[in-house]
Amino acid sequence: MSIEIFRPPAVIGESHARPDALGKVTGTTAYPADRIEAGMLHGAVVFAHRPTARILEIDTAAVESMPGVVAVLTARDVPFNAFGLIEHDQPVLVAIGDEVRYAGDKVALVVADSPDIASNAAGALFVRYEELPPVLDPERAMRADAPLVHAGHDSNVLIHVPIRKGDVEAAFAEADLVLEGVFATTWQEHAYLQPEAGTAWVDDDGKLVIETAGQWLHEDRRQIAAMLELNEPDVIVRYNAIGGAFGGREDLSIQHLLALAAWKLRDRFPRRKVALQWSREESMTGHHKRHPMRIECRWAAKRDGTVTGVRSRIVADGGAYASTSAEVMKCAAVFATGCYEIPNIETDGYVAYTNNIPSGAFRGFGAPQTQFAAESMMTRLALALDLDPAEMRRRNIYREGSLEPTGQPLPAGVSALPVLEAAIAEAESRWPELRSEPLPPHVRRGYGLASGIKNVGYSFGYPDNATATVELFGRGEIERAIVRVGAAEVGQGTHLAMRQIATGVLGIGTSLIEMITDDSGEAPNAGSASASRLTLLAGGAVHAAATDALERYRGSEDTHVVATANFRPPATTTLDPVTGAGRPNFCYGYVAQAVAVDVDTLTGNVTVRAVVSAHDVGQAINRQQVEGQIEGCLAQALGYTLLENFIVRDGQVLTPHFSTYLLPTALDMPLDIYPVILELADPIGPFGARGMAEMPLVPFAPAVAAAIHDAVGVWLSDLPFTPERVLSALVENESGVFAFITDSVGEG
Repeated sequence: MSIEIFRPPAVIGESHARPDALGKVTGTTAYPADRIEAGMLHGAVVFAHRPTARILEIDTAAVESMPGVVAVLTARDVPFNAFGLIEHDQPVLVAIGDEVRYAGDKVALVVADSPDIASNAAGALFVRYEELPPVLDPERAMRADAPLVHAGHDSNVLIHVPIRKGDVEAAFAEADLVLEGVFATTWQEHAYLQPEAGTAWVDDDGKLVIETAGQWLHEDRRQIAAMLELNEPDVIVRYNAIGGAFGGREDLSIQHLLALAAWKLRDRFPRRKVALQWSREESMTGHHKRHPMRIECRWAAKRDGTVTGVRSRIVADGGAYASTSAEVMKCAAVFATGCYEIPNIETDGYVAYTNNIPSGAFRGFGAPQTQFAAESMMTRLALALDLDPAEMRRRNIYREGSLEPTGQPLPAGVSALPVLEAAIAEAESRWPELRSEPLPPHVRRGYGLASGIKNVGYSFGYPDNATATVELFGRGEIERAIVRVGAAEVGQGTHLAMRQIATGVLGIGTSLIEMITDDSGEAPNAGSASASRLTLLAGGAVHAAATDALERYRGSEDTHVVATANFRPPATTTLDPVTGAGRPNFCYGYVAQAVAVDVDTLTGNVTVRAVVSAHDVGQAINRQQVEGQIEGCLAQALGYTLLENFIVRDGQVLTPHFSTYLLPTALDMPLDIYPVILELADPIGPFGARGMAEMPLVPFAPAVAAAIHDAVGVWLSDLPFTPERVLSALVENESGVFAFITDSVGEG
């Protein structure tokens, strides 16, 4: 009996050049700030600049009388003064009598004839506050006697996520080894290339138009329409070129402020656009960050390396508003034991409201924080048991049919082990050359390994879906096609991937396909550019719509055929509030990394010399883009691990500039990056594809931690691994590595 092997069309997997590449490289591409023109009105935000206080008075008269100022908008100008991606708990503008909850809260919006006038007027606005005691530590915030960040809540606990599987106490009692660990991560800034900017106006049809950058056209429109109490079709959101996002544009930042100004001034200034552009400092203090987390855990194992039980307690600082904190913590709790089947698990995840900057979506969405702890513990267990860390992982790693912590079998397509083996094989072929390189006496080289898992798509019962429309034109043969899909291009190459998927179905050249993607009134809702979901979800919708359109075209004599498809993946469920039982996700991506690092024992500086990053992408739609995503994400992972120390003290951001918040440059990147791409087709993805853009961030920090330990014998548990922390660990290390090397250098 012969077996037919599925082979995707030739265009699938080809490294087609991106249509937007030339404009971005030459500077001709128009980003939101490039759309700001002479003659526009300009807005400036009045920030609270204090972690908490009650507003007693806002005196607008003096500012309103300033030459060039046309309006000072406050909470009284907002029809529905609340917004939020999941909970409407954040005020558009804080009202008199209400409380400021973090330093970046917005108090007023000044609109003037020029940016300078608006900025100066915003700085002159008189606001009288009653200072209140802030709550800034999440552990303190969860105590019963802590001041409430939100007065209407019973406590500052935003969410508690419990997960219970098996009998942890019995596992600890029967284990041959029990290790404890405490890990801490900090905030991370998205640091996208272009800070927030945009324009807004009311068009001749009376529709409110906002041109900006974001991650979800239709969700931005929904929140803006609700705020202004308008019908959603009367609001049009358009995305210009988007200078990066990484989760940082999921929450509204300036979109709703632009909309408010344009709508309120429509009669006084018909057809005159309003512009708003934040400085880098405003951006870094005004939008959400990655969640800081503290993870306390105990891991139990048998002598043969079988992990038998894990107990974890996770506390995250959610900051002042809910954003996506509840969903982030659910993911963090599910991934607290990594990609390993462990029979006994007890996890408690908490998010606390504080008066710090809000935390929200960021590439990895909770997985990097808790898997930093999980992967570090796997390596520590292995070394304590005198086992190879690679073999320790092999013995415990997920396989097809494994039960995840929530008690359900993993979705089909489990490739954690093949990905691990691919990373190990590639590293074994690369490391001998590195091992032979001579090093200065004060530099030690080490090698580390880690695995990772991250969901693809929305989770926990959310009805994830995406819609696309495909139109075909031509007599006898397809002469051109239009693909409509409201999917944000935030730099990841989604629009080209959608074009290639359509080409793969229709069998026509990519140049014959027109993409309509960036207008909420023209393109159907494909959901957010987040959760590594667009290739699978939006791509699935494009694939289905193109297939339907092609079938209709072939079966008729029409010269214009239209087909719309809504792609829905398998359903997920909410988690049981007591045990955490449920089906959290419909698809996972798997990753494994091996790294080589050099540790300078005189300065504490850690240099990542080489990285192997292995991924199962199901099917690479555009191989070059997959490799680009791996390399770009590794840059962000390196920053998170070694450099990006976002500091908040007394509720104030102390690192609001790139002079104090350090990002990796080309000189910080590894000399060698080896992407390894596996294509083990996903059962539900278009041509077998699954998302992968977040995955390289997940195991990088623990791989580097393991490599540092291999090099100099110290474990680092707090991110980032700054030179100060490395030196401190070396000084405290009882092995005497630091003293030995210092003496050797001194003798030389």
